[in-house]
Order: sequence, then C-alpha cells, then structure tokens
Amino acid sequence: MKKVFEQLKGWLSRLSFKTGVVVLVMCIAFYVASFAQMALPISAGAKTALWVVLFGLAKTCQNAGLTILGVEGYRRLKEWFKRGKSEHKRESD
Repeated sequence: MKKVFEQLKGWLSRLSFKTGVVVLVMCIAFYVASFAQMALPISAGAKTALWVVLFGLAKTCQNAGLTILGVEGYRRLKEWFKRGKSEHKRESD
C-alpha cells in the first residue's frame, strides 16, 4: 500500500504549477458548496451526506493541490499574492 501512495505522490508532483492552482481553486469551491448546501430545503440526513461528500472532496483537492505544487510551488504562489498586494498599495497611493 505504501508503494501505491509513493507512486501517486510522484505522479501528482510531476503535474504543472497551473494544474496545482486549478486544483486548489476547486478546493475552495468544494468548501463553499459543503457549507452552502445547508441552506437547501432537504432532510437532515441528506444534508449530512452532502456535507460529508463535499467536505471530503474539498480536503482531497486541498491535499492533492499542495502535493502538485510542492514546496517550491507554494513559495511561488505566496510570492504572487505578496506581489499583488504591494502593487495594489502603490496604485492607491
């Protein structure tokens, strides 16, 4: 079983930076959907089942996205957000 996880991790880490970002955006969408479905007029059991499935998909996308990005991709994404904030500050000054 450990060998399968290592192969999966290796395959995910070979995917591109953009793919990792897309998977992380999907993660956000699943988190929003997992809590937004609570407003639907359906039974408590159905709400629970939907929450478990959507929240599980969100966590799966989160872990897969971080594995795809890796440490270097995470730093690159963090720099992109920092650079965007500093550019917005300069425009407003």
